Amino acid sequence: MALFEVSSDSTADLKKEYRESRGIWFVPLTFTMEKDGRLEEGVDAFEKEEEYVAFYEKVAQGYFPRTAKLNYEAHIEHFTKMAEAGVKEAVHFTISSGLANTITITTQAAADVKAKYPDFTVYAVDPLTATVGQGMLAGLAADCRDKGMTAKETYQYIMGIRQNVQHCIIPNDLFYLKKGGRVSAVSAAFGTMLNIKPMIIFDEAGKLKVLEKCKGMKKAFSRIVEHIQAAPLSEENRVVIVHTNNESGARELAALVQEKTGVQPEVTIMGPVIGSHVGPGSVSCCWLSKKTREELVAVL
Repeated sequence: MALFEVSSDSTADLKKEYRESRGIWFVPLTFTMEKDGRLEEGVDAFEKEEEYVAFYEKVAQGYFPRTAKLNYEAHIEHFTKMAEAGVKEAVHFTISSGLANTITITTQAAADVKAKYPDFTVYAVDPLTATVGQGMLAGLAADCRDKGMTAKETYQYIMGIRQNVQHCIIPNDLFYLKKGGRVSAVSAAFGTMLNIKPMIIFDEAGKLKVLEKCKGMKKAFSRIVEHIQAAPLSEENRVVIVHTNNESGARELAALVQEKTGVQPEVTIMGPVIGSHVGPGSVSCCWLSKKTREELVAVL
């Protein structure tokens, strides 16, 4: 019998089959699609590949996605459901505090549910990452649970390896970063015209940072491999490549990574909440490294 349960919001981009096979509780965020003044509401709980593809095709056709943070009431409902199901302890993952204040809402909701159900305790993890990095940590927490570790031991382990989750995020188009305030309008215009691909990382505070700019996607892929060589994979050999409706690019990068490391990366598609901020056509790589983020930046 498991000593605790693992839980995450949908910014971890864990597919339904994986969540069910690993016994990971799930709470989805919502998003809005806007075009010509019309709004369409959506829930980040896709079950089929076609749903992800259709989302990015709509974005490419001019629909602009907007996301909403998971609110206090949704957290209360989620944790109450767990407590009423008999869960005593849970390790819960949310989006990086460098991107949203969801961890604060999570902590407050967990405390309020505990006031009503004193035997229920949530260890809320600020992963300092999102999308497949967050999902990777949730998967490692499930591994710890299955090995018989306690919730507290698992929480301490995850908090200790957060800085070893490395990212190289390569948007295809700077427009979405401009809309999010990550780059200026002038930089976006010139970057798009010159086929500049920024390489974005999560820094030590869990914020997105443009580390460098590459001329074209192939050059960006080469730089990703160089980053992995500078910060080698940990013993777990965890590498995930995630794309926003650019499977061919993701497979190309996966082949390069496998050639250099001997490890075959998992390839998956990004969900709509995080994908809204990078736009269609992106390819990103995430891996668990022997080095921290600070150590990687220092050797580049």
